Amino acid sequence: MKDRQILVRDVLLLLAFAGWGLALPHYGSEFVVSMALTCLMYVALSSSWGLFCGSTRYLSLATSAFFGIGAYTSAIALEHLSWLESIALGAGLAALVAVVMGAAVLHLRGTYFAVLTFGMTELIRHAVTYFEKSVTGTVGRVLTVVPDRDTIYLTVLGLAVLAVGVSIIVRRSRFGLALMGIGADEQRAQTLGVNTRLIKIAGFAMTAAFAGAVGAAMAVRWTYIDPLTVFNPFIGFQTVLIALIGGAVTLWGPLIAAIVFSVLAETLRLQAPQIYMMSLGLLLILSVLYLPGGLASLRWATFGGWWRDSRGWLRGLKSKERDRG
Repeated sequence: MKDRQILVRDVLLLLAFAGWGLALPHYGSEFVVSMALTCLMYVALSSSWGLFCGSTRYLSLATSAFFGIGAYTSAIALEHLSWLESIALGAGLAALVAVVMGAAVLHLRGTYFAVLTFGMTELIRHAVTYFEKSVTGTVGRVLTVVPDRDTIYLTVLGLAVLAVGVSIIVRRSRFGLALMGIGADEQRAQTLGVNTRLIKIAGFAMTAAFAGAVGAAMAVRWTYIDPLTVFNPFIGFQTVLIALIGGAVTLWGPLIAAIVFSVLAETLRLQAPQIYMMSLGLLLILSVLYLPGGLASLRWATFGGWWRDSRGWLRGLKSKERDRG
């Protein structure tokens, strides 16, 4: 397919996804809408994470830090600002923290970068906890100004659609090419004139802005928040798992995996949390071993290849048994 045809296809798929999301509250039950809200949250988080980390191959574990910053910003600002202003402020503060964090750690790669981003997440969580205890005298906040369900849902839907839409645009821009170049060979990208430091910080801040905006929107869903809830490392880890299993480099992989994970989460997590965690681990192992491109890389040819490989493996076992006999 030509690039223009791919662009038209992606835009039509995005419009279809947006239409499905808009129609869902009108015919879905409260449970279905709640599950869809979780799904949309992870679509926005994993799509924006994959846009930077999938392209540059930097494994960031700071998503929960930006999510928590957005959530606390919304909890404080909603008493003084409008809903959209609170969302924008949460996104802006998360992006600002990402610029400072990125300037400090984006010169590292691999395990060092992942560990440092996780360590900074914990540092921010403990700093917020200390501030709450020292200044307010309590840990946690009750949200007295809470929008209605439809406002929250439409906001998170808008953020999910925006995250995918930005991914479509950025992947076709010079900025997106620079991110891909950094992931392929950072030193070579530098020799070609790419300001890799600035590009990485900008991409990291863009990811953080989406996480902060989603955190600001989702905070009111709980009505009461504390650092352990909104800075929960599980939010960051699950975002990474969704992106990797879906295909972090691809456009639609994180969206597909977010839907699969949301269904698994609501089906298994409350009734059998151990099976849910085992399912996550199993999906990750299978993806790494047999589907490195993620769920988005599945094709009919992939199943044919698995079938041929399994037949070859069985023939090898039979030939070994005959040799022993």
